[in-house]
Amino acid sequence: MAKKFKFELQDILDFRNLEKEEAEGELAKALAVETQINDNLKIIAAQFVNLKNTAASFTDFEDIAATENRKRLLEYQKDELLKQLAEANIVTEEKRAVLAEIMKKTTALEKLKEKQQAAYNEKLNKEENDMIDDLATGRYLK
Repeated sequence: MAKKFKFELQDILDFRNLEKEEAEGELAKALAVETQINDNLKIIAAQFVNLKNTAASFTDFEDIAATENRKRLLEYQKDELLKQLAEANIVTEEKRAVLAEIMKKTTALEKLKEKQQAAYNEKLNKEENDMIDDLATGRYLK
């Protein structure tokens, strides 16, 4: 019976696949942070629209002043979220770059494994064909 194919770098490939899974998880977390910030920005935008619509009917000075204070607070929150979003974008791009590098290394190992597997299969087929030829020509029988 023929010896089973064993990829000598399988442990490294397994490690690279584990690294890839971890990097994908880290990228997913970074994207989730970006999504949360964008959701918060949408909430603030909706609050701005609501504030603008309700402020149009105010005639009392205290209501108008409170509206202006609320607008300033929303502006400040928006600016802070935009800063956070810029930082989150940087983190996401870093995570994306790490994942791309790991995927490149993993893909190289997978291609090497496929080539070695194909060479092994070709060798097995040749040995099998040689054995069949030997049996057919009677050289195998002694």
